[in-house]
Amino acid sequence: MAPAVAWLLFLQLVLEPNLFVDISLQSAIKDFYDLHTDYPRVNYPPGFRGYCNGLMAYVRGRKEGLYCPRNHYVIHAPETEIQKFCKHCENFCENYNEYCTLTQDSFPITVCSLVTMQPPTGCRYNGTLTNQRLYLLCSRKYDAEPIGIIGLY
Repeated sequence: MAPAVAWLLFLQLVLEPNLFVDISLQSAIKDFYDLHTDYPRVNYPPGFRGYCNGLMAYVRGRKEGLYCPRNHYVIHAPETEIQKFCKHCENFCENYNEYCTLTQDSFPITVCSLVTMQPPTGCRYNGTLTNQRLYLLCSRKYDAEPIGIIGLY
């Protein structure tokens, strides 16, 4: 029995950190697609007072945060079109401690911006639809998935 316990302890010490990294990475990839992609674009009911107010209610619920994010980017393109830019990343962004890339193609993007003059209990957003290139954070150097948006170009 002692060799089996020793083997189990060894596996936990060696494999558990890898399992945690894989789980958190899979969660980051899922969050990217859930929070930053909307294809085809959803139409929210009039009670939400516009696309960004409906979307940001969902984003704040998913993040379980009480604060109102200042800006949020939503890409209106198929996941496969976004994903291809993270397949080979040569750049490492030290500020984010992740690999990053600038997309070669422009994408239709909605930028949701917080309206500044409002009561502190409310989160109201204006939306701007634009067509721009993206700075993406990628999960690793090769065969990667997008995990975040740094900004627009």
